[in-house]
Amino acid sequence: MKFINYLQSIAGIGIYPLISLLLFFVFFAAVTWYVFRVDKAYVERASRIPVNEEPNSEL
Repeated sequence: MKFINYLQSIAGIGIYPLISLLLFFVFFAAVTWYVFRVDKAYVERASRIPVNEEPNSEL
């Protein structure tokens, strides 16, 4: 018996692809929203972290 036959025998299995698509879309939308809303000064400070000369400088 093939694996697909096991999946077809589970009641309500069709909802899982829809839930995973919705979770992906919500996550993608949230990350996109965050990228456009983040403070540009914070991004500039964070981009210089590896090359900062001060060992205790905060973001």
